[in-house]
Amino acid sequence: MLSVAGADHIITMDLHASQIQGFFDIPVDNLYAEPAVVKWIKENIPEWKTAIVVSPDAGGAKRVTSIADRLNIDFALIHKERKKANEVASMVLVGDAKGKVAILIDDMADTCGTIVQAAQKLVEDGATKIYAILTHGIFSGEAIARINNSSFEAVVVTNTIPQDKNMMDCSKIQVIDVSMMFAEAVRRTHNGESVSYLFENVPY
Repeated sequence: MLSVAGADHIITMDLHASQIQGFFDIPVDNLYAEPAVVKWIKENIPEWKTAIVVSPDAGGAKRVTSIADRLNIDFALIHKERKKANEVASMVLVGDAKGKVAILIDDMADTCGTIVQAAQKLVEDGATKIYAILTHGIFSGEAIARINNSSFEAVVVTNTIPQDKNMMDCSKIQVIDVSMMFAEAVRRTHNGESVSYLFENVPY
């Protein structure tokens, strides 16, 4: 649809499945929120050097280990055993969160059932504070109510999806502005420069 409409280059951020790039017959640059996430953690979580980054499922382990390496801190993951689709049966924390600030990292949150249950599991396992950092905050259904009733200090999302209304309905939601990353990617593409600089760095 985008190609037929006349697009000759596409810039995305944190595709849920990187294979999606292969569906296009035009160039696709998939930016990562990771540099902006690392910057936010260093600037907004005073105890980040002794914190632990946690993936709410095994699928996000690669993302979390990459952030843990950049911050030089520990990581953990939560193993989910599902009885049937969209129903979390039980959660097991693989790693040690006792006495630490826990930072849950994922690429998106829709109904927030998983991350809220993950936060509860981290509380049970002795985490002192819990943050969630997500690239895409979809927040459908009961998501906002779940966040309001959760144990999160903050739920941080980028503005790939507008969050103005959600921020009014929920004081825990905070936003990382990634508009400059897209603007710099457009500028670099237009001038024939490498976009790969943005995979590791924030342009502000």
